[in-house]
Amino acid sequence: MAENSILYWGSGSPPCWRIMIALQEKKLHSMPQKLLSFDKQEHKLPEVLAINPRGQLPSFKHEGNVVNESLAACMYLESQFKSQGNPLIPDPPAEQALVYQRMFEVLTLHQKMADFAFYNWRVPEPERHEAALARNKSALTTEFTLWEGYLGKMGPRSYIAGKNFTMADVVLFPQLALCVRFGLSQKRYPCLLDYYNRVKERPSIQATWPPHWRETPPTMDPLKDV
Repeated sequence: MAENSILYWGSGSPPCWRIMIALQEKKLHSMPQKLLSFDKQEHKLPEVLAINPRGQLPSFKHEGNVVNESLAACMYLESQFKSQGNPLIPDPPAEQALVYQRMFEVLTLHQKMADFAFYNWRVPEPERHEAALARNKSALTTEFTLWEGYLGKMGPRSYIAGKNFTMADVVLFPQLALCVRFGLSQKRYPCLLDYYNRVKERPSIQATWPPHWRETPPTMDPLKDV
């Protein structure tokens, strides 16, 4: 497996982190992994482009099978190693449906967070408008409130799709952790922050914590007033 399998990843990238957590949960600790630097444009190296022509991270290959999109890679790993490690997608239809629903809803959370937090970085200065920033902030506040409600309905010490840790948590946690690093308010979203503080102690998450987060404090807090 080692010769034809590899995960190229970048520190702090939620999509990369999802796959790394899934590998830990499925007891695939020996899967070859290579940390690359976004700042040095290492995600554009020929070895990455050979399996991911988009030149993006994560780039993932398992026994010759290329699955670069993080949700697809996580689902692939669960399918290939269902009986190994911790089960991440339940069999009962109602439970499975909720796991899939929450997994893909995280993509909406990601987009709304990026629209607001990275607005000034993505949009050239002449094209920026305060009205657009305010609209993005309102949309993100609504999104966080929705997730806060999901956890509130689940009850104390629950995960995002029920009483067990599932693939929905694998997908959600890295995105939420980035939001917390960017200043998400515990006062405004107590259920989300309680969930974050509990789940971050899980061994698979501690084992894959972004290395540069351990070394350097956050330099931005764009979500502190959301």
